[in-house]
Amino acid sequence: MKRKIYVQLGVAFTALILLNSCIKNSPGSLCKCSPDNLVINSSVFSTGFNNPRGLKFGPDGYLYVAEGGVGGTFMSTTCIQVPAAGPYTGSDTGSRISRIDRGGNRTTFVDHLPSSTTSPAIGADVSGVADVAFIDHTLYGLLTGAGCSHGVPNIPNQVFKVNHDRTWTTVANTSNFLMNNPVANPDPADFEPDGTPYSMVNVDGKLYITQPNQQEIDRISPNTGSISRVIDISVLYPGPTNWIGPTSMIYHDGNFYFGTLTPFPLVQGAANVYKLTPDGHLSVFATGFTAILGVAFDEIGGLYVIENSIGNPFPAPGTGDIIRVDPSGERLTIASGLNLPTAMTFGPDNKLYVSIWGYGAAPGGGEIWQFDVTCAKQSHGIKK
Repeated sequence: MKRKIYVQLGVAFTALILLNSCIKNSPGSLCKCSPDNLVINSSVFSTGFNNPRGLKFGPDGYLYVAEGGVGGTFMSTTCIQVPAAGPYTGSDTGSRISRIDRGGNRTTFVDHLPSSTTSPAIGADVSGVADVAFIDHTLYGLLTGAGCSHGVPNIPNQVFKVNHDRTWTTVANTSNFLMNNPVANPDPADFEPDGTPYSMVNVDGKLYITQPNQQEIDRISPNTGSISRVIDISVLYPGPTNWIGPTSMIYHDGNFYFGTLTPFPLVQGAANVYKLTPDGHLSVFATGFTAILGVAFDEIGGLYVIENSIGNPFPAPGTGDIIRVDPSGERLTIASGLNLPTAMTFGPDNKLYVSIWGYGAAPGGGEIWQFDVTCAKQSHGIKK
């Protein structure tokens, strides 16, 4: 019998499930699904993005997408920059946050946010808004492409609040916090003074962010703007010798889980997913990944991991994938051959939404893809 794996848009999908070691009694576990009945559908949900990054569904049911933007042309000569990445060129107004309706139509929700570009020698990568999060009905954004070291001297990296009129207001100055509260063991050869915040999650009205470059997780109080450090990862993994770089983070069942990037040139399988308790205890949760830029959990406890640059020492289109790790430990490749995916989130429909061409595409070339993983002969599982 021919395996029922439906593939759209020319993406290579595989389904490798070892049933003899699955959790047989786990309700809805994909491990209980015969490979002949596994169905993986993909489609382009929305287009027209400028380096799409973190994305979240709002209380209105719409999908909000942070965008790196289009970069800028201003070059700051008065600030310390990473020699290999600089000189950065920046703009006060090059990025935005988009909103997608249920039909996949994109509109600009917040405009005129900072954006910056690295040196063409390392790919002219663009950064702007890194992620978004909601607290009740208020939208917050995380800037990663701002600050003097990124060619945006008048606007620091920060967490900001989106006002009712869609203007934005600074909540917490993360650039200033890093400069006044250095980590124990930064890497002097690859030191970003303004940081490179990547991911942001809301837990009980507080916002938690990752800082890959300086290796820390920080907590922000939106009411006061105060910032406190949850963990200095450089104490355990010194930047000069053992940098891991926390990227995407999610809160699940009372704990934080985050993926790591690891240094370039990449060592295949060197990145891990870590578990961080609220009191700051860190442990390895899952190993053997490459350049993790996204993590998420499905409704039955499966961990999804975005990998990049599979088989390559540096970022390359067509080398991203999404791996599902079952609670049993078994792994399933949900998608492969993806073009530079940078983030993902589950929607209220239990489908997975992924930022594609998160960097490296021409303006407007970014996309949001939708993935639906089901078992054709089960009414439970990950529903459509």
